[in-house]
Amino acid sequence: METNGKTPKPTRRLFTSTAAAAAAGWILTACGPKRLYEAPRAQLKKAIADLERQYRERYGKNVTVSDSQPIPGVEFAYALDISRCIGCRRCVYACVAENNQSRDPQIQWIRVLSMEKEKGVDFSSADPYYQPAEVPEEGHFYVPVGCQHCREAPCTKVCPTGATWTERDGIVVIDYDWCIGCRYCMAACPYGARHFNWAEPNIPPGELNTNTHYLGNRPRSKGVVEKCTFCIQRARAGRYPACVEVCPVGARKFGNLLDKDSEIRYIIEHKRVLVLKEELNTMPRFFYFYAT
Repeated sequence: METNGKTPKPTRRLFTSTAAAAAAGWILTACGPKRLYEAPRAQLKKAIADLERQYRERYGKNVTVSDSQPIPGVEFAYALDISRCIGCRRCVYACVAENNQSRDPQIQWIRVLSMEKEKGVDFSSADPYYQPAEVPEEGHFYVPVGCQHCREAPCTKVCPTGATWTERDGIVVIDYDWCIGCRYCMAACPYGARHFNWAEPNIPPGELNTNTHYLGNRPRSKGVVEKCTFCIQRARAGRYPACVEVCPVGARKFGNLLDKDSEIRYIIEHKRVLVLKEELNTMPRFFYFYAT
């Protein structure tokens, strides 16, 4: 899955700093594993077992909490075909179900923005609350937004406790047990991708996803921040994120940026591609493209 050392030739200037650097092996050294992972193995196993017991008592179901590590030679990246997205929001609800997001109060990690074709990509007039009789709505296109998993992630730089960092496989994670709810990361994120639990999250026991990851979709508590993790519990097991699997038109793509034969690399090198708020130099691992 690793490259042969040659740097690919990007098709657009704005990807020179991101795609080429990744292919050349300029992977960010993870700040973590920060907390639980630094513990001796026996202590780690006990902590995981304690979490599983707590969740079993709370929900009446057997919950597994994985501590799977980054896969060597893998840096995850995501691409979304704006020309194909129909704004159905199936990705939103698949994400909620997979990642144990609170139903009441409702938390959603993905926002889908409806935009007018005449105005182009214009966030000032984008509508996240669109409710037409059916989608896609004539004269509109859709831009889903979530965590961009930036190389230069502003959110990780402002956290006073080190509760959020970038893993070796490019996933920006949060240790909920070390989050103090200061929301500095929310203020620093230019994409509005982080969400705060103002109340105790509510997940009906019958809807709980029992396959969880310590740094991902395990149940959270009141007073902590959460966000997309590329479905870390799936990605590190060789599966696509839930939003990718559920998309009815195949607009969402996911893969290893370091694999020169991967679909994600092909898209970056051959399609018309862009990143959100390029001028901020956050270098997202989330790319938008036009297949047609």
